Amino acid sequence: MSDVAEQVWFPSTSGPRLAGLIDHPDVPIRGWGVFSHGFTLGKDSPAASRICKQLASEGVGMLRFDNLGLGDSEGDWGDGSFSHKVADTAAAARFMNDAGRKVRLLVGHSFGGAAVIAAAHQLESVRAVASIGAPYEPAHVEHNYDALAERILAEGEAPFLIGGKALTLRRHFIEDVRAADLHEQIRTLHRALLVMHSPTDNTVGIANASAIFRAARHPRNFVSLEGADHLLTGRNQARRAARIISAWADPYLDL
Repeated sequence: MSDVAEQVWFPSTSGPRLAGLIDHPDVPIRGWGVFSHGFTLGKDSPAASRICKQLASEGVGMLRFDNLGLGDSEGDWGDGSFSHKVADTAAAARFMNDAGRKVRLLVGHSFGGAAVIAAAHQLESVRAVASIGAPYEPAHVEHNYDALAERILAEGEAPFLIGGKALTLRRHFIEDVRAADLHEQIRTLHRALLVMHSPTDNTVGIANASAIFRAARHPRNFVSLEGADHLLTGRNQARRAARIISAWADPYLDL
């Protein structure tokens, strides 16, 4: 597995700089991709790190980055939204393209899986999209803060603790995620799509994968990640997903 990573910075669409790592292949390069992490997980989460390193070990260089206000990135997470996440995923791909590393593949996990489907519409270079444990409706993420939603809508914001992180959740995030129409983004996606999901995912149920797959055009594929949990916490779970993505994406990875 590749351990060669380059630290990079690039501007977010709202101004603050975002921190990223490019996992470089130590074998002949087959192509380049961008990874979008889950709701508040970050580029160093086990799923992000293991998937990108495994892809790099198979010749697919990957940029993974922290969204606004997370990890090493600048800014305030509370200023972000689903629309920001989509736009910044596209910005990450453009950053790679401008450096001569043409992005053909987008990979997203959980909330990031929804974001890469939407971001692909903004990127002519992208030919293939892989979603892992993605929700069919971005508003599914509300299960993380459902007890706070009405207070936030009434007062404008509220402190939000998740995974040991103290964040601020604001009204515009809730309004934005509720307005997001992923169905239309899936239906009009003219890219190869790989939908990956575990039937034992108790966070984002397998019915989400079925809905995404039904809405998608061909070429589309579905792979069951049986035995995996939502966060792909087992070391081999993320690596297995990456190996499948590597093989599936091969026809789309010309340099």
